[in-house]
This record gives sequence, structure tokens and C-alpha cells, in this order.
Amino acid sequence: MKNTTLEAAYSLGFRQKDVEILEEHLRLRHSVELIGMKRVGINNFLRFFLAHKNTHQDPANLYIMVDLNALIEREIFAFWRLAFKRITDAVNNSAVDSSIKSEVTKLFDASIQSGDLFLTYDGVRESLHILGKGNINATIFLTRFDRLQDVITPEFFDNLQSLKDASEHKLSYIFTSFRELEQLSPDIFHNKSLSNFSQMHYMRPATNKDMEIILATFEQQYAISIDSETRQQMIDLSGGHVQYLQLASIIYYEMNKKGHTAYEFLHNFIEDERITLLSEELWESLSKEEQNVLQKVWEEEPVTLEERHKASYLWDTGFISENGSKKVFSQLFAQYLAYVIKEHAANAPHDFTKKEYMLFNFLKEHVDEVCERDTIIEIVWPEYKELGVSDWSVDKLVARVRNKLKKQNSPYQIVTIKTRGYKLVKGG
Repeated sequence: MKNTTLEAAYSLGFRQKDVEILEEHLRLRHSVELIGMKRVGINNFLRFFLAHKNTHQDPANLYIMVDLNALIEREIFAFWRLAFKRITDAVNNSAVDSSIKSEVTKLFDASIQSGDLFLTYDGVRESLHILGKGNINATIFLTRFDRLQDVITPEFFDNLQSLKDASEHKLSYIFTSFRELEQLSPDIFHNKSLSNFSQMHYMRPATNKDMEIILATFEQQYAISIDSETRQQMIDLSGGHVQYLQLASIIYYEMNKKGHTAYEFLHNFIEDERITLLSEELWESLSKEEQNVLQKVWEEEPVTLEERHKASYLWDTGFISENGSKKVFSQLFAQYLAYVIKEHAANAPHDFTKKEYMLFNFLKEHVDEVCERDTIIEIVWPEYKELGVSDWSVDKLVARVRNKLKKQNSPYQIVTIKTRGYKLVKGG
């Protein structure tokens, strides 16, 4: 079957060092934590990695992608049901023996009919045992594992470990997260257990060469042709961060349709609210301690060894650049530090930004009605199919509008409808 992902077109030299490290871990059947700042391009890298792995129908290796962005309900049963579905799909789309496909499919069908958590997990365990007996190395990619942060329990961790035993130690996990597992759930993933369970690898921002490869696929995706000078400026501004670059491509596409010049594009790109929201999401993913250290670095104040140790995440993930005169990885993020944090945070304007207005206007059109999160995303983030929209982005935008409504002395307020969305009400 032909692979249709954009990343399948990347040249084999893409993120070569990261590829070699991951391949060596998998050869040794290690489990790995891939850690990087939010939206830096880890999933983009994994899609490339899997696209090229799957060009060879190797019955001895099975790669299973479980994207936890697909979890609507962030709870354990939903996780095991999704994982079992992805395992079954991967088995049926692979070159493994037909008898194994039949056994795994029967187990999955039985679990669906039962609707029982224990039987679902037991079915996953038995399926991986069958694969292990067949000398098949299964690798399960659990992308955006941080979404399970609030529901992880010791029992859940024990279950993940016991699946490795059931597979005759032929199972490996690849966890992707913007934070180390130990920091996500320190009481569950403590040092002693993790040192035997998984290895850590930090995915730093991509090189300019890799960003050239990515930008070429965005040009194809959006049917645009970017002149060399503008291309270089987009890459330099993005600083190796894939979503900054994708936003640049989308904004270029939007402005190109309207006949704007390259100069107008660059001005609008830098000032675009979507860029600001992404920068803010990155900033707020940091602890207060890390934010303080980052500001010190930006202001060229001395940082103590203790501060550097406690904020090592900034260097490990590439937030702080030690390349030449650059202090932070991206000029766009640097702009956020320089102008938004320092100058505007204390005296933020009460007027709505474009996306805040879109959200408020949509809620007002449906006053006293529940507006589902998915519908809000479609209205406020029309680009969501290309970029995806994080839970943080939705919650943060709602919080901003709430705060501004109070400052405007508006008669309206936004009520959260748990697990569904939001409702605008008057008075109260």
C-alpha cells in the first residue's frame, strides 16, 4: 500500500541523528521517552520514521501508532480500547501470518462485545503474547502521552510493564510528551522504576536543512511557491519549530491568494495572533522557575549552577540556544518574550483579539445553548485540520474572553459544561 503521508516524501537524511538513536534503542528493544517542547515536530518525525520503516514489509517487526489526541474521554478504559483497536489494525495491515491476524481479530471483537475493561486489557495482553510467541517485535508509539497525566495510576503503570513480560520482552514503547514521565506523575513514574523501564531522548528543534525538507512539503500541500529569500526568512524566524513553520506556510497561502507582497507577508506573519498563541502556549508549558531562568538568560543576567540544574529542561529541549549570539531557539518566541511578557502583560488591553471575538461572537449567537468543543474548534480554528488544536489553546482562549468580559463589565459570562464545551449566559 502506498504511504500517503507528507512525511513519506522526506529524504532519508531527515533528522539523521535522531533516526539512528531511535533505531539503536529499538534494536536493543528499549522503551524510549521522546521529549520536546510543545509542537516542535516529534509526531512529524515519527510519521517520517514509520513511513520509511513501513516501505519494507518486515513480518518480524510491527509498528503500532496510538495517537492519544484521538482520545475524547481521557480515562483508562478509553485508552485500552483505542490501543487494542490500533494493535488490531496494525496486525491486519501487516505481513504477519494469517492465523495470527485471525486470533487477534477474534480477541478484539470479543472485547468490543463485552465492553469490559478487564477483558479489553486481557485481550491486549493475549494479543501481544501471540505476537511474542511468533517472534514478532512489536513497538507501540504512545504519542501525546501527557494527555493521560491526570488518570495515570500505579496499576496502570504495572499493566504497561506486564505487557512487556507477556510479549516475551519483544515489546517496546515509544512515549512522546512535552515533559518527562517522572515529572508528569512523580508519584507513579519514579526514578527507580523508570531507569529500568525506559530511556530518555530529547528532540530539539530541527536544523535549517531539515526545515528546508519540511517546507518543501508544505509548499506542495498548500500549492504555493515561495521565493528563496522569503523561504530563508521563514526558516530563520521559526528556529527549527515545525508548527511555527507550518503557520508561516498557511499565512503565506492566505495572503498569496489576496495578492499581498512578500514584505506584507513577513509583517503579518510576525504579528499574526496564531503565532502569539503558539508562543504563549510554549511559555506557559514552563514552570515558574523555568520562566524566571529563561527571562534571566534573555536579559543576559547571570544564572547560577543550581538554577541551571533545576531548569535543565530549557537546555535539554533547546528552548535556550547556545549557538552564537542567539539566546532562545526562535526569533518569534524571542519577540514574545521581549514585547508580550515584559511590556504588555501588566497592562493588557480589554478589547478582543480576532480569535477572542470569533469565540465570543459564536457563543453569543448561541446564548444559553451548550457549544460543543469540537464545534468551537471548527469555527475559531478553521486551520485545525492541518495543525490540530491543543486542549490548552481552547481553554486559554476561553479564559481570556472570560477575563475581558469581566473587565468590560459585560452582562455575559461563560459557563463550562464539563466534558462537552461552554455556554454563554446573561446575568448571574
